Amino acid sequence: MNLVNHLAERALNHPRRIALIDAEQSMTYEDLYSYVCGGSQELKRQGFVSGNTVLILQNVGIPLYVSLLSAFHAGLTVMFVDPSAGKDMISSSLALHQADGFIAVAKAHWLRVTVPEIRAIKKQFHTTAWAAFSKKWNPDKAGISEPAVSYKDTPALITFTSGSTGLPKAACRSHGFLLSQHRALSEALDYQEGEIDLVTLPVFTLANLASGLTSVIANTDLAYPARADSAAIMAQCKKHRVSRCAASPAFFEKLYKDGLLPDFKSIYTGGAPVFPSMLDDLQTANPEMNVITVFGSTEAEPIADIAWSSVSEEDRKRMFAGEGLLVGKAVKATQLRIIPDQFGSAIPPMDKKSFDSLQLAQNEAGEMIVTGEHVLKGYLNGRGDSENKIQVGGEVWHRTGDAAYLDTEGRAWLLGRCQAAIRLPDQSPIYPFGIECAAMAHPDVSRCALLLHKNQVTLFVDGEHSDGTLSDLQTLLKGHPLEQIKFLPYIPVDKRHNAKIDYPELLVILSK
Repeated sequence: MNLVNHLAERALNHPRRIALIDAEQSMTYEDLYSYVCGGSQELKRQGFVSGNTVLILQNVGIPLYVSLLSAFHAGLTVMFVDPSAGKDMISSSLALHQADGFIAVAKAHWLRVTVPEIRAIKKQFHTTAWAAFSKKWNPDKAGISEPAVSYKDTPALITFTSGSTGLPKAACRSHGFLLSQHRALSEALDYQEGEIDLVTLPVFTLANLASGLTSVIANTDLAYPARADSAAIMAQCKKHRVSRCAASPAFFEKLYKDGLLPDFKSIYTGGAPVFPSMLDDLQTANPEMNVITVFGSTEAEPIADIAWSSVSEEDRKRMFAGEGLLVGKAVKATQLRIIPDQFGSAIPPMDKKSFDSLQLAQNEAGEMIVTGEHVLKGYLNGRGDSENKIQVGGEVWHRTGDAAYLDTEGRAWLLGRCQAAIRLPDQSPIYPFGIECAAMAHPDVSRCALLLHKNQVTLFVDGEHSDGTLSDLQTLLKGHPLEQIKFLPYIPVDKRHNAKIDYPELLVILSK
């Protein structure tokens, strides 16, 4: 079944309901589907056939979703690359899978100068201002037409992520995968038809459309959630009566610190560590708001979730004591296990009995692995499969790379990335979240990172040196395997969520 079939059903059942709202316009389900049908026809007129791949680089807004859904409707595979990743990473990504078409804003067409793989794409289209050697992409509305026939394994969406080697891996999501992800997200995010959702995570919009929600695209640069335009977002939410939002913790933290947190009924946050101090701040700002953390990854979204209101005082004490971050029970769509931490080693195929013997007991720390219909079974061309997947008979399990344990209630507690663990001879790994979470209990600590620096277990704290804060942290962290505390003017974070510690960049800073 083509993912767009859900959109067709929504357009038929409630044509006048608003589907998408951005800073420029709004569009009903009926009009959106009409433009998608028109875009699909235009792609076919331009010579695209089912199975072709089109690279799309457009700003997040209604035109992006028209292009994306038009391609799905026509039976094409859509590819996204991150322009901020640099030309070498873009070239390496496109070398894994060459596109047949390029639909992009005029500015993105400048990439053709430095990236030969983009220059080699035969069919080029500009969506905004004129760009040389390209045609204008501006599809008109058309009569209703049936989407191309697609099957469970028909490729729909290709995105790229870099592994520990720095080489890109291509995550290829099929129509079946996206439909399974829609079902899993609908449960975890408690989608209610007709709700109005503030969108900050673009791929989630597909699940919103399939569920009949109205998606309001946040009026800010979504590439930088930590720099969110709080005033613009507050105005949007009031104007459109937004009731819910899923976003990075950095996004909600910015709204809270600016004193402009909208009156959401529910918020869902994840994609990066979500520390209890921030969740307490959000809940205090709006005691009636339903605050839920959702844990997942590119390969498996969602994995687990928990409502902050269900977290007990004892759970909070455990987190502040350094026992990890509580992320809740696995959602129904996800099977979750903890196996021994074998960081850096591939796990060979095995039978079910051998696999079952790997499972650790409650409260034993190891690596979290998951499987389910919405869990990616492999990467394009197999790059990354050997180190990230486990073949168990006919079943594939994904290695998340996250260290964790399950408590007696079956809830998962995160300890940090396996690759971020400090591994000293003849000692158990020292996982970062234990110490970092305990340190984050201090009101003056907004960000910190645990590293082995000059052969000492060191906690780096973001901010200017303070004797008082240092003394407090030394007392707070007494009993942890920590040797020194240092202050840094800036601790770098990831580009996508602006919340995860960028350890490679931090090591570069420390080496200077």
